[in-house]
Amino acid sequence: MPMLDHVSLTVADLERAERFYDAIFAALEVPKVGSDHANAWVGYGERSDAEHPERSYFSVRLGPRPDDAPRRHCCFNAASRAAVEAFWHAGLAHGGIDLGAPGLRHYHASYYAAFLFDPDGNRIEAVCHRTEAG
Repeated sequence: MPMLDHVSLTVADLERAERFYDAIFAALEVPKVGSDHANAWVGYGERSDAEHPERSYFSVRLGPRPDDAPRRHCCFNAASRAAVEAFWHAGLAHGGIDLGAPGLRHYHASYYAAFLFDPDGNRIEAVCHRTEAG
């Protein structure tokens, strides 16, 4: 059973955020669930249900710009190191700010990650835990 069922974060400009998150989640091969600007949300992943409790879902919601909390962040799994690199490049191309280029990190020998601020200042990461050959 995964630890998280769903996570939401807020952004001050939903249309700008949607372009950014569409790009990074396409790079990570995460499907877009939907977008409803009238109700101020965009969603990605798959919602859990009785037959699929292992699924997880991420939503972006219109709200106040997040406060400055540099240690708070969301991390997304990537199937490969190439996907981590695609995430980083897509994020930079769509208004993200570089917080750490793709590369190995000290957490364990195969921890390959990249870090970005989204256009509203939310800190996000993509990680691949597989070995380079795996």
